[in-house]
Amino acid sequence: MRKPTASKDEPKRSNRIRPVAELVPDVGRVAFRKFGFVQSAVISRWSEIVGERYAGVSAPESIRFPHGQRANGVLTLVVQGAHAPMMQHIAPEIMERVNRFFGYPAVARLTIRQGEVARAPRPAPLPEPAPVPPEMGESLRAIADPELRAVLEGLAAGVAMPVLKLGKID
Repeated sequence: MRKPTASKDEPKRSNRIRPVAELVPDVGRVAFRKFGFVQSAVISRWSEIVGERYAGVSAPESIRFPHGQRANGVLTLVVQGAHAPMMQHIAPEIMERVNRFFGYPAVARLTIRQGEVARAPRPAPLPEPAPVPPEMGESLRAIADPELRAVLEGLAAGVAMPVLKLGKID
């Protein structure tokens, strides 16, 4: 009896639970390539590439490369109405930042299309953690690194929070 073989297109199974964030790049890769993006990170990290000020009024739409090449492409941006002249003025800086992000001269030209830019909703503020119990706080004060101490205090506060008990499900 022959053992069934997995096709080459079928991904390997890892037999472990994977977070959704780990799966999204694989799922979105085909759609992003269809619309001209070789890396979905350009869209997801747009605010890091150009800064919060410009990311609030613009969004990358596509990158089109000459046939058979992955350099000297044309980046198309969607920009909110009155901000288009400002974006045209800083186009060389945007191209430089995108090329620095890619690590090679991927973009040689920038085109701007006026339109509506969907703004990402701001996340709800996190509730204030409960105060750290005194017996836990004394041991944390000896930690010299302030960032590590803040993280551990947050963890201690989370541990000290009362557990919500839900009613019995019938």
